[in-house]
Amino acid sequence: MLTPVLDSASPMPLYEQIYRHIRREIESGALPAGSRLPSKRALAAHLEVSVVTVEGAYGQLLAEGYLRSEPKRGFFVRTPELAGPRQPFSAPYHPPVPTAPSSGALEYDFATNAVDTVHFPFSTWAKLMREVLSQQDSDLLSSPPPQGVPELREAIVRYLHDFRGIQASAEQVVVGAGSEYLTSILLQLLGQDGGWAVEDPGYRKFYRILSHAGTLACPIPLDGQGMRTDALHWSGARVAHITPSHHFPLGTVMPVARRQALLAWASEAENRYLIEDDYDSEFRYDGRPIPALQSLDTRERVVYMNTFTKSLAPSLRIGYMVLPPHLLERYQKEFLFYSSTVPSFEQYTLARFLSRGHFERHIRRMRNTYRLRRDSLLAAAKAAGITRLGRFSGAEAGLHLLFRAPGGPSEEELVQAAARAGVGVYPLSYYCLTPPEPDHVPTLMLGYARLEPEDMAPAMRRLYAAWSPLFRSRETQA
Repeated sequence: MLTPVLDSASPMPLYEQIYRHIRREIESGALPAGSRLPSKRALAAHLEVSVVTVEGAYGQLLAEGYLRSEPKRGFFVRTPELAGPRQPFSAPYHPPVPTAPSSGALEYDFATNAVDTVHFPFSTWAKLMREVLSQQDSDLLSSPPPQGVPELREAIVRYLHDFRGIQASAEQVVVGAGSEYLTSILLQLLGQDGGWAVEDPGYRKFYRILSHAGTLACPIPLDGQGMRTDALHWSGARVAHITPSHHFPLGTVMPVARRQALLAWASEAENRYLIEDDYDSEFRYDGRPIPALQSLDTRERVVYMNTFTKSLAPSLRIGYMVLPPHLLERYQKEFLFYSSTVPSFEQYTLARFLSRGHFERHIRRMRNTYRLRRDSLLAAAKAAGITRLGRFSGAEAGLHLLFRAPGGPSEEELVQAAARAGVGVYPLSYYCLTPPEPDHVPTLMLGYARLEPEDMAPAMRRLYAAWSPLFRSRETQA
């Protein structure tokens, strides 16, 4: 029987203490693949804790891919799964842009690039700005260090340690004006030869940045666990850009077996790297956030990257990356001639916002706000009859849902019918970098960050009224 030593006086919740103990046992090999874990009730009785506490620990391990659950049998340590059958890598192409609704004519816009700025803590931010003005004096008029002011980098490191499981020093952090600037630095630091792998479907802007820089961008197909390592080997790419904690747009959470497979790929050659884009990891609604891939890296193969675009506001153009020590050494030798691209004023303000706990409280509030909007959307869709036309997925994290309509009308038909009804929804194919397979299921993306809960019911009724004739027509034709 598992017997972690639990400390009820620790600030760490009991479920997390159990989760960490079991995870260490699995990673060390003490619990080999296929091992059966005690039932939730049995372990709860053994440890003298509630069943809910054990459920929380098992739920987190399931989400991260350390365990699998078999109905009526129990929980087992997951066996690393092999990737799907090999397929030859096809050269990238410039994908067409599918028709999208005009936002000016939409009464309800489920845009996926929107965030809620109404609940931004303006009064707190303004107070901190006044403090910085009165206390920093001439520091605000001097050029900040190229990597960012030390106060901000130290606050970022503390946050990453506490919430993402990342062990790093403030010296490893480079602050810049968004992911585009940081990517341009990485292109020079890592080199453009050999090709850079990107997820397909995936973040189109990153693909376009690479293409415009003259870098060979290699779209890599995904399966249910994330980027396929067999296709990555076939591509010949040397750097891979991935979103393991919450893939955009599919919402996949990469299990530990696939993470380890990617780390193994990166370790096979001296100049291979993984760029971990953790852009919206804060918004996970079930369990604690998934630890970053960087926390598993023991060979200095992972560059961690994040921004405050989703968590605070798009206009706050502050991003950062955490460089492995050997890359940091080269960066400091060759790239410190670049000036900082973020004003000192904003850096000092954000540093105080982070270090005094305001950021954590804001994320907690916004997580509750977005959860309410997600739940309202799903409830309204069911009440309106949308769930009879297709199914929703991706509700566990992020700021959008996927709506899949197997055998239904095309994405183009659904998007345009919704637009005529004053509702904006968006095709998944917009994020595909290669032509969809013939059996591609029409899939739409509905972002809920900016709409209020009371907007969901009328929007869903309009969608049902616009879509149901298309489905009936298709059934008649069949």
